[in-house]
Amino acid sequence: MALSGAGCRGALCRLRPGPAAGLSRCRRPLEPRPARGAPRSPVRCLSAKAGSRSVLAALASKAKLINGRYEKFLERTFPRFYVLHATFTKGIQALFLEVKEIRKIKSKMSCQKLSAQQLPYREMERLRQFRRDVIKAIPIGVIAIPPFANFLVIVLMYFFPRQLLIRYFWTPSQQAEFLDAYDAIRRDSYPDVVESLALAARSLPEPQLQKRLQELCAQVQRGSQPRVAELYAVRSLFSGSPLGLNKLQVSHVKALSQVLFLTPHLPAFFLRRRLRSHVLEIRHLDRAMLRLGLGQLSEEELKAACYLRGLNPTRLSMSECRAWLEQWLGLSCKLQASEASLLANSMVLLSLNYVGAKE
Repeated sequence: MALSGAGCRGALCRLRPGPAAGLSRCRRPLEPRPARGAPRSPVRCLSAKAGSRSVLAALASKAKLINGRYEKFLERTFPRFYVLHATFTKGIQALFLEVKEIRKIKSKMSCQKLSAQQLPYREMERLRQFRRDVIKAIPIGVIAIPPFANFLVIVLMYFFPRQLLIRYFWTPSQQAEFLDAYDAIRRDSYPDVVESLALAARSLPEPQLQKRLQELCAQVQRGSQPRVAELYAVRSLFSGSPLGLNKLQVSHVKALSQVLFLTPHLPAFFLRRRLRSHVLEIRHLDRAMLRLGLGQLSEEELKAACYLRGLNPTRLSMSECRAWLEQWLGLSCKLQASEASLLANSMVLLSLNYVGAKE
């Protein structure tokens, strides 16, 4: 019996699984831990991104709803302030989009190694206008630098919107009013330009060309508009003394600077340099416009092009603007860079007596 008991216990010991075997049956094999810095599971990343997007979308819709209620409250309670608020909001959005477009144009110029003169018309004009807007915004930005100066800036912008605000923050009625005001300021200098031309014509060495230019000036002073062919016939007078940009009298240069919305309160050297730069820029724009074709321009683009070149298009139809631009391009695209003085003076000669613009 003793042997049989011992044998049974031995058999049971052999049949009983050891502790390691029991653990191996009960526990599943452990997955290795990901190393530090290893990418997480794409399923978890996608779920986290989807959750964050849904939260952002919910916040955006809530903010839009609150903003809509706020705007309705302003429109009912403070209608005048609502107009200013809506104009400012739309202006910020338009300015932000414009900055994005300018960055795209700059990136294109950098990648393709293009100069501004090689761009299409719309991109070239966009760069030109944005640069002028930035220059105009510099003074108000400087005023806003000191602490607590924002209140002063708001007051100045409210009382002097034409002088301090750029076009994105003008109401539609302000745009028409301010463009007329700027045009009235520059038209005050048109008679001075014609008188300076007539005075310079007296000192010309060639009698025949001198007589032609004097007849042109007298024709404009009587209220007529000269033909492009007549202006082109005297182009050689404007590349040397006394009618070249570098040879014009200071009073003549100041009058032409006002025609192009440039300050006349600078030394003569800087006035001539700025005037030449702006006139040649318009010349490059004219060539780009000719490549594009006037038929591709919208009514707004046609009127903006006329306004830049000295003609107020407020009372003109789209066909009248196009007809005037055809005349202008017929002259501008034939002139050389050395004849830029004729182009600057033609801004007055071709627009002063144009039918409809002077009414």
